[in-house]
Amino acid sequence: MPAIIKRLAEQAKEGDVAAARLLMERIYPALKPVEVPVALELPGASLSDDGRAVLAAVANGSVAPTQGAALVAAIGALARVVEVDELMARVAALEKRDEKP
Repeated sequence: MPAIIKRLAEQAKEGDVAAARLLMERIYPALKPVEVPVALELPGASLSDDGRAVLAAVANGSVAPTQGAALVAAIGALARVVEVDELMARVAALEKRDEKP
């Protein structure tokens, strides 16, 4: 393996771009964006109001687009959970009503 690496390094020094790229990809990890967490005040009046607040924060630049997308997805998931909770409560109420003689 050391001989291969040495040969790749020689080829890279001679101008072989593919060899240089291969060495660079193995030596240095790819850069990944790092987003700083941001505190975001959500109105909480409704899930749609919270979603609009997230979109407004993305639009004005206080929240990164990827963070906004993650927040909107989380709000959507929460909406589905709330919907299931409400359906379960309605079914339970109907079952309770039908049980009474």
